[in-house]
Amino acid sequence: MENTLDTQALRRSLQKSPNYHRQGFGHEVEVESNMKTEYYSDLVQKIRDSNYIYTVGNVTIYLAQSFGFCWGVERAIAIAYEARKQFPTERIWITNEIIHNPSVNQRLKEMEVQFIDADAKGNKDFSVVGTGDVVILPAFGASIQETQLLSDVGCKIVDTTCPWVSKVWNRVEKHKKADFTSIVHGKYSHEETIATISYAKRYLVVLNMEEAEYVSNYMLKGGNRDEFLAKFRNAVSTGFDPDLHLERVGIANQTTMLKGETEAIGKLFERTVMIKYGVENLNQHFLSYNTICDATQERQDAMIEIVEEPLDLMVVIGGYNSSNTTHLQEIAIEKNLASYHIDCSDRIISADTIEHKPLGLPITQSHQWLPSGKVKIGITSGASTPDRVVADVIEKIFALKN
Repeated sequence: MENTLDTQALRRSLQKSPNYHRQGFGHEVEVESNMKTEYYSDLVQKIRDSNYIYTVGNVTIYLAQSFGFCWGVERAIAIAYEARKQFPTERIWITNEIIHNPSVNQRLKEMEVQFIDADAKGNKDFSVVGTGDVVILPAFGASIQETQLLSDVGCKIVDTTCPWVSKVWNRVEKHKKADFTSIVHGKYSHEETIATISYAKRYLVVLNMEEAEYVSNYMLKGGNRDEFLAKFRNAVSTGFDPDLHLERVGIANQTTMLKGETEAIGKLFERTVMIKYGVENLNQHFLSYNTICDATQERQDAMIEIVEEPLDLMVVIGGYNSSNTTHLQEIAIEKNLASYHIDCSDRIISADTIEHKPLGLPITQSHQWLPSGKVKIGITSGASTPDRVVADVIEKIFALKN
């Protein structure tokens, strides 16, 4: 069944409601001071001031020139902090992790912000929310259906959705208006993608170039419809028919995917449409807009630069469910550089043992990870990682090596 909701009208109506808040509440100075105390690091600033290269004893740290908190993440956390000050006695809920960083989410719990539970399939129990409660929508956003439900309950909505995510929603709205199917480069179970596809009339989510090429081949040559639907059973809108709904396609993306892959997927579908329908008919069958987040792009570009340095190993710091952090790890792997994705300094058990998450695999332990003698270590972190967490990792490495 196609999504026929007038999502633009719903958003406009919601934004006019006195119960909807998309900005702060006038507590910026106090909140900024709190966040600096909790998340800032003198050591990280010192490394920045040293042209991102810093040596202590046997260890030289090469810090990526773009890493850590992005503007959208800082904004989301600040608004959540302000909400707690604005509504000191109300019950405050959040529909998901505000960002993918365990220390930040734990801090919100300490501030008595309650997380709405979800079952194994991701279905959330909104029955706990009552009229007059405050509900925070995280930086990744929330689906239009969830937002409408919360509005109907009569709670106060504090929307911290990153404007870059909202930009993608606007593109998907244009697909819907022109009766195009939205092909979204992303992870179908990721909160941001779930929110994005809620604005689409029809959608297909592709994870990577391999899946995109499968779809492209189907568009050009046809194929087994049942096989197609089985392959994308969790990644298509209800009633999706690949024989009908791939004639007019628009490209969108989860903002934290690899920039180069998103661009390549867009080019692939543009070529596919030109081959099938002719160059002169491209605009009738294909829509594409640049919806790659600037911060994601900057961190990936910085990672591409740092892996060219003469490093012995790379440490990538960020939540294990952080998509943008995972893609930074991919860049190190493509360079065949020894790399370790950790979410906090506690994962560094000793100079011999580190607990980390290899790409696509469960958390494991590796031994002899830290070479003896002088060592050059690259450090980067995902957009949800505070400087304080980065500093903790660096300080622990210094202590173990010196």
